[in-house]
Amino acid sequence: MKRKSPIILTILLIFCLTVCGQINISIPKLFVETTPPKVGSPKWFHLNYSKNEFGVKNKNGQLEIKKVKENDRCDFQLPQGMLTAIDHGEFGGDLTYYPSDTTKRSVRITGGNIKFIFDFKNKIYFIHGIAHGTYSGGALYELDTTAGQFKYQKVLDFEDAPEAFTIYNDKFLIATYENFYIVKDFQKELIFKETFWGGLYPN
Repeated sequence: MKRKSPIILTILLIFCLTVCGQINISIPKLFVETTPPKVGSPKWFHLNYSKNEFGVKNKNGQLEIKKVKENDRCDFQLPQGMLTAIDHGEFGGDLTYYPSDTTKRSVRITGGNIKFIFDFKNKIYFIHGIAHGTYSGGALYELDTTAGQFKYQKVLDFEDAPEAFTIYNDKFLIATYENFYIVKDFQKELIFKETFWGGLYPN
């Protein structure tokens, strides 16, 4: 089922409070503290279909909360063009290269729900994943763009769809559909399993 603008919870902030140092938290006036609903309960379904989405980030030591729209695209600039990743949920997606020279054709590198493209230690990686029906999964890939060719290989599998991602001290922090992983030296460690944010699409 294509997600219908659920409330987005930012669980990476919870982790950052203990790992990345203290930040000053200023909760918007209309927000109230509440106990998360049980996954699968009527209140949980209400949140799952909410049209309220929020993005939260640490900006210069201050917690910044803003209402946002769901983003189904990410771009990565290359010297001679742009990599563009699309994620349309169960309707698919792809990773495509668009050369800066518009006389040249674009190159569709792969299909799939591509969520993130990033560089790490002078190499390019992308993460794909999808949670639909009873399936939830994803993977991390390395992308080789040598000599204008596009080759990719799987580096790591995830048993749950990656939803939120950042890099901290050469570690990947990944919140999935209902779990939380740390990846160091391309070895993953499951930190939290079957979390309260299952189905609420953390960002």
